[in-house]
Amino acid sequence: MQALQEQHRVGIHYLEAATALLRRVRRAHPTAGLLEAADLQWWWRTPRSTDDLPQLFWFDEMGRPEAAVIATDWGDAIALDPIVMPDATPDRVAHVVGRGLAHAAECGFARVDVVVDRADAVMREVLVGHGFAIAQDARLSVVEAWLAAQARPGVSPLHAGYRRCSRAQTTGRAHHMVGRSGPGVEARLRQTSLYRPDLDLLVLDAHDGVAAYALFWLDGQTATGLVEPMRTEDGHRRRGLARHLLTAGIRLLAEAGAERIKICFQPDNAAARDLYLGVGFEPVTQSAVFSRARRVTAPGTSRGTARAARRR
Repeated sequence: MQALQEQHRVGIHYLEAATALLRRVRRAHPTAGLLEAADLQWWWRTPRSTDDLPQLFWFDEMGRPEAAVIATDWGDAIALDPIVMPDATPDRVAHVVGRGLAHAAECGFARVDVVVDRADAVMREVLVGHGFAIAQDARLSVVEAWLAAQARPGVSPLHAGYRRCSRAQTTGRAHHMVGRSGPGVEARLRQTSLYRPDLDLLVLDAHDGVAAYALFWLDGQTATGLVEPMRTEDGHRRRGLARHLLTAGIRLLAEAGAERIKICFQPDNAAARDLYLGVGFEPVTQSAVFSRARRVTAPGTSRGTARAARRR
């Protein structure tokens, strides 16, 4: 096994290293792994206690990131995301996970959750060996679905009385995600390398109120698009706003160079499932959350889990 150098990265420097690693993963395989670089950049939208945590990375002799274990504070749980290259050996996976768990314990996290591809037998076996078991709550599972940009549908019509615009056109008003992500959401998003205001779409009603929004991410280096998040506000549902935003955003991603686009949903969310599959997304992966069988509450966390929150 090639010798790697273990290092730490903190704050925005961790985000840069994680972005480089996840781009390498995506260039090596079109759908492998549970994360896109844009996922972690989306998580950066709000301050977290783990922003200042030394995140664990491994680099090769050329200084390229080969693996990482990222700890993220979701408010009521600390999640660990092991990231390895698609050709990583079982020994490397075991080493990365083992060191990641030890590092988390050193940082004071007595309990962590780990999200795993249900089909990843190596990762599952390693975690079971460390005393983890799959969580039985179906709400913690996430389906990842992909769409080839060339197979995209046409843009669906927008319901009368509404208009679509982008953040690039609405800078004179507060950002439309302030209510859910806090007053600093736009400043944090603009710190990331992949955020584009012209792909940050929203629908306004006749009174200029926010009716729906969706953020589309493009990684030009890997020709990969991500839709994260999508939201239709109460009182505006069942009017086709989400379908219009989704199909319009997919078109913009394709025109900007995306070759394939990913979206995620919880399997018990029938509305999201029907919408995404209805426009052509095809399920590829389903994740599961593994937790220690002996559940000990970590400092600053509760016994619940907020893993689904990363998809809002």
